Amino acid sequence: MGQTNVTSWRGFVFLGFSSFGELQLLLLVVFRSLFITLTSNVFIIIVNVDSYLHTPMYLFLSYLSFSETFYTLGIIPRMLSGLAVGDQAISYVGCTAQMFFSTSWTCKCFLLAVMGFDRYVAICAPLHYASRIHPTLCAQLVSTSFLSGYFFGLEMTLVIFCLSFCSSHEIQHFFCDTPPVLSLACGDTGLSELGILILSLLVLLVSFSLITISYAYILVAILKISSAEGRKKAFSTCASHLTVVIVHYGCASFMSLRPKGSYSLERDQLIAVTYTVVTPLLNPIVYSLRNWAVKGALTNAFQGRLLGKGCGGSQ
Repeated sequence: MGQTNVTSWRGFVFLGFSSFGELQLLLLVVFRSLFITLTSNVFIIIVNVDSYLHTPMYLFLSYLSFSETFYTLGIIPRMLSGLAVGDQAISYVGCTAQMFFSTSWTCKCFLLAVMGFDRYVAICAPLHYASRIHPTLCAQLVSTSFLSGYFFGLEMTLVIFCLSFCSSHEIQHFFCDTPPVLSLACGDTGLSELGILILSLLVLLVSFSLITISYAYILVAILKISSAEGRKKAFSTCASHLTVVIVHYGCASFMSLRPKGSYSLERDQLIAVTYTVVTPLLNPIVYSLRNWAVKGALTNAFQGRLLGKGCGGSQ
């Protein structure tokens, strides 16, 4: 039989966790617990509830958490459904939507660049921080980050799904990621691969260059501080952001820029789980543990909740 276009069947089948056998039940329990934690993102709630945290830095953090939650919602529910009922099929339209969600990592790149600029102004021009990082600019920076990220994500998705797919519709992954879906396309995919590489490089290089420039000025400013305690305090305000930048750009660069021939199901699934589940879960923890204001807000929130329950119970 000759090759047929997958659009006649209008769907794909995931093979990502098929080799795990009975361990799929354990994976379901673990991923479900993590997903519940992610979707009830405490960081977004705390920033919106606690008026003390209504500052540009914390608002940027809440938008970062929102982008990660949005990214996770596009992938994890379908994966949990497959593990729970054993149905690993996904429609053509569903796969297209899921790939768009999965390419929204580009939003996080631009948001991290905005947060780097915020730290630059806070450290290099602290007396002008309030006048420069005003609410209107914050809204413009966040809007630009999301619009730019989703624009690049849409372009990457269109590059893939403008191709024709052959008779095989089995995706060697647990979601519609770019390399495994691209491997199902018929004919020469060299031009599409080049297009995705250029788009990925553009996002990574532009955003990372902006972060590098911000931290170059920050480093110069920190070195000019005379006291060791002052330098330590200034650096501590950037440590969490730097940690997230290193993890995010490490995973994003590996997944986006690796050659097609280096694709490995087991290794890529591990990396995918890291930036799909683990990283969004760790980022709020990293910022919270290193920030006394966030820890204080969390304490007040939980104390208020406990007192509320106590008052309710005493009535």
